[in-house]
Amino acid sequence: MLGKLLARRAREVPAPPVPGQAYAEADGVTVRYGPATVLDGVSLTAPAGEVLALVGPNGAGKSTLLAALAGDLALAAGGVRVAGRPSTAWSAAELARRRAVLPQSAALAFPFAVEEVVRMGRAPWAGTPAEARDDQAVAAAMRATDVTRFAGRPFPALSGGERARVALARVLAQETALLLLDEPTAALDLRHQELVLRICRERAAAGTAVVIVLHDLGLAAAYADRVAVLHAGRRAAHGPPADVLTADLLSRVYRQPVEVLAHPRTGTPLVVPLRDVGGG
Repeated sequence: MLGKLLARRAREVPAPPVPGQAYAEADGVTVRYGPATVLDGVSLTAPAGEVLALVGPNGAGKSTLLAALAGDLALAAGGVRVAGRPSTAWSAAELARRRAVLPQSAALAFPFAVEEVVRMGRAPWAGTPAEARDDQAVAAAMRATDVTRFAGRPFPALSGGERARVALARVLAQETALLLLDEPTAALDLRHQELVLRICRERAAAGTAVVIVLHDLGLAAAYADRVAVLHAGRRAAHGPPADVLTADLLSRVYRQPVEVLAHPRTGTPLVVPLRDVGGG
C-alpha cells in the first residue's frame, strides 16, 4: 500500500505557484569545501513571479548559492525550501518537476541532435499527465531561444553561443515553477543576451520564480525585480536594483571605483567603471 502511494505521489503534477509566494528560500545557508567556507549564513527568497539576479565578484559564492537553492549541495548549516518544503524532503524526480537548473557549461559525451538535447528536459514528466505536452513544450522552447533551425544538427557542431541557447531551451522545456540559471548570457552576443533576459521576464510574468547569476550589472538593473549582491560568501545587499546598485557598495565589493548613472530613457542604474584613460 505504501509503495503504491509513493508511486502515485511521484507521478503527481505540481500545483502552479501562487504569485508572490516564496517559492525558493535559503535560510542561513552555509557551505564549506574542506576548510574553506564558500557561503556563510546566506538567507534570501525567490518569489513566484519575480526575477532575482545574483551578482558579485568572482568567488563571491553566486554559483554555490544557486546550487544550494537547487538542492544539489550538502549544507554545513541552514536549510533550503522549495515549494514550501525542505529540498531534502523531495525525491529527485519530485524536485526535477519543481525546479530546472542551467549550469555554467553544457557538455555532452555523445553527438545528440539539438532537438534530442532539448527533449531531455522533458524526462521528469515521463509517466505523468504532463507527458502529453512534450512535443509542444520542446517546440516552444526551441522557438523562444531561436534554435529551431538547428533542430537536426549535432550538438557538438554548434558554436559556444548556440550550445548555450540549446542548453537554455532544454531547461525551458522542463516547464518548472523555478528556474535557476547560472550565467546564461556569458557566451552570447548582444542580441541573444537581450533575448535570454526577455525570456526570463516573460517566465516571471507567467508566475515562474527566476534566479539568475549575472556578471553584467546593466542587465541585472534592467531586467531583475530584485538583486542580491554577494561578497566573500555573504549577502552584502538585497533589494530593488535602484536601491542596491549604489556606487559606494559596488566600489567596495568589486574593489573597483564606479559611478552609477540613471539611464536617460528608463531611469535604470547604469554602472560605469571610473578609468584613468588620459594621455600625456
